[in-house]
Amino acid sequence: MAFPSASSAPLHAQGPALPFSSSSSSSVLINGRPTSRVSCGPRRRPSEPGLCHGRSPSPLAPCQIVAKLHQVDPFQHKVQERSEIEPKKTKVKIGVVDNLVTDGPLVLSSSRLEGNSAPPPPPLVSALKAAAEQNVASFHFPGHNRGRAAPSSLAGVIGIDPFRHDLPELPELDNLFCPEGPILDAQKQAAELFGSSETWFLVGGTTCGIHAAIMATCSPGDTLILPRNSHLSATSAMVLSGVVPKYIMPEYNSEWGIAGSIDVAQLEKALSDLESEGRKAAAVFVTSPTYEGVCSNIYELSQLSHSHGIPLIVDEAHGAHLGFHSQLPASALQQGADISVQSTHKVLCSLTQSSMLHMAGNIVDRERICKCLQTLMSTSPSYLLLASLDAARAQLSENPGAIFHRSIDLAVMAKELLEEVPGVTLLDSSSFPNCSAMDPLRLTVGFWQLGMSGYEADEILDRDHGIVCELVGSRYMTFTLNLGTHKEHIQRLVSGIKHLSAASAVKSFEGTVNNGDLGPFVDIEMAMSPRDAFFMSKRKAGIEECPGKICGELICPYPPGIPLLIPGEIITEQALDYLKQVKKDGTLITGASDPLLSSLIVCNK
Repeated sequence: MAFPSASSAPLHAQGPALPFSSSSSSSVLINGRPTSRVSCGPRRRPSEPGLCHGRSPSPLAPCQIVAKLHQVDPFQHKVQERSEIEPKKTKVKIGVVDNLVTDGPLVLSSSRLEGNSAPPPPPLVSALKAAAEQNVASFHFPGHNRGRAAPSSLAGVIGIDPFRHDLPELPELDNLFCPEGPILDAQKQAAELFGSSETWFLVGGTTCGIHAAIMATCSPGDTLILPRNSHLSATSAMVLSGVVPKYIMPEYNSEWGIAGSIDVAQLEKALSDLESEGRKAAAVFVTSPTYEGVCSNIYELSQLSHSHGIPLIVDEAHGAHLGFHSQLPASALQQGADISVQSTHKVLCSLTQSSMLHMAGNIVDRERICKCLQTLMSTSPSYLLLASLDAARAQLSENPGAIFHRSIDLAVMAKELLEEVPGVTLLDSSSFPNCSAMDPLRLTVGFWQLGMSGYEADEILDRDHGIVCELVGSRYMTFTLNLGTHKEHIQRLVSGIKHLSAASAVKSFEGTVNNGDLGPFVDIEMAMSPRDAFFMSKRKAGIEECPGKICGELICPYPPGIPLLIPGEIITEQALDYLKQVKKDGTLITGASDPLLSSLIVCNK
């Protein structure tokens, strides 16, 4: 099979605003589009029997509350400038209210906000607590026997309680693959909160959810439309499923070295190209928001996908919090996505490796999702991880429209202060013309004007100021703010970056940083599917002879975990130059059989 090259030329098209509809949503529309998720009730599907259950119950009668930010002043020296948060005159982006007066109030669906008594305790957390408190003689796994034989080296660090609650699939704790008790209740409550028709808890991270989503919508030989900057989990899903990729190129800002959003015109062209070849996509896959918080217009992408009868899958690993504040972009589900996979452990507060898969509408076969998850997930799921998902949901449910007030205010203040620091640059939506919105809780700071790379800045901030960031790039660092961020953290961050700026001024901006013109995803050409290349016989080739050969391994700078070379792609000089560049800058390269990159694995073809 011949694989067409993906075009990297940006396409721009502005279609008419389409009306947003949802089977049972109470959302308020602005310019025909949804606002934030706090205004969105769960969407329903007709009841049907199945292996797994996690559908949301009937929605609560929504109350109407206008979310209003409170003022946070993290610094005594910073004059309070917004006693009532004076609204700024900014352009409304899709799913973002930006403090502008709307035609109607935001609608919240929460028993807590209706003035009822405190919500009931999380069902799975309660069940786990009761089981751990039983006075029983345990003749079951795990071997530490409810902490009685816990390794002292770890128990001395985290205590005995985690072991006491590390229980197996006891009857009272329900079964993840056929829930009837507390897991079922917990998933239903999550579905109601996040506005899905059904929600599944994941203990294999969002990677597992992406695998399941792609396998549930695509069969071997089908075509999947996806951006080339998708996470490596999408690539491994193509290997597992036998899917053939049709890549579309995201916006790329060479000054920052960051890939951004997907434009609806690019998807339209990809669909047209496939149609001219006599092919049809089985699904569309989009990453939104990106690691740096760049959001695509999911509303328009979903409308276009659905007009072709194609489901839209959104890798929303970095967006489980979206829609829970008037200044946050809308969630993927609220904008019409059929499947959203979220890393609840990232900005929300579940334990690492725990995620959720949400489904809406009736395009995707839920039974197939169940079967895929049962195939992919462990048959011994951690109830600590599952209970942490239930707890994170309950925490968010207590005040879904206001829980991020302080975090967003701190982010605003941090950006205002950093804008005054000489030599540093802040990433914003102006860097990506097709971007529909930016996550305000992502703070990406560029250091190239200070004559240093992101790695050099990271080393100094960590060593001298005790500042640990989320992501380091060749020219920037990304800091994530969350519910646990305090003003002292912001003070330390701003102070550290000010010291970087002052030190660079003393050195008269000595040193240079590369110009960032090497886009990693230009002239991508597929010679065979990722699955075929994965299983093909291979050999090791010297790096100088690799251009023109078919890549046989997945080469991935990490973070952010976006593959630079994928099995089945033609290796280009530009890709190798970029690989050498990011390695020189200090990026960790995963997947390469030769860590020195003096050779690569290529296919024998």
